[in-house]
Amino acid sequence: MNPDRPVSPSFPAPPEALQDPPERSAKAGRSGVFETSSEPETTAVGESLGQALRGGDVVLLYGDLGAGKTAFVRGLARGAGGNPDDVSSPTFTLVQEYAGPRLTVFHVDLYRLDPAEIDDLGLEDLISGNGVVAIEWAERWPFRPDNAIEVRIEDAGEDRRRIRIHG
Repeated sequence: MNPDRPVSPSFPAPPEALQDPPERSAKAGRSGVFETSSEPETTAVGESLGQALRGGDVVLLYGDLGAGKTAFVRGLARGAGGNPDDVSSPTFTLVQEYAGPRLTVFHVDLYRLDPAEIDDLGLEDLISGNGVVAIEWAERWPFRPDNAIEVRIEDAGEDRRRIRIHG
């Protein structure tokens, strides 16, 4: 994939960035299974999804440490109109805001929080706003909305990742 080449404005990302396995879903342009072989390709998948998002969307991110969740959100922010250089793991700040001309992305990390601290974040209020909320370690949040977009990032060996998007 040429990192200088812009990503196609429609989801999914360009064919040279992704290889769709046969089980790929075709649901409403926001679902699918993709394989990437580098961080820029993972970011490109996030960017493509970000271009399809609307205010009020919630993206739940699942994956082990180092799976590429923050790289995915970097692309998501760029696709939503934000500056990808502003994106970093919100492990210690808990919620980061990336404002863009089209959408604001709220990036949440629940990794270090216990259930009481998660309740204190007020995620229910955050998701009822006009921004996009992307939540890392979403399995730690017991009140996930039914209409959320789920992104599962799995290690597929070496630098490869399998990204499953449903929603």
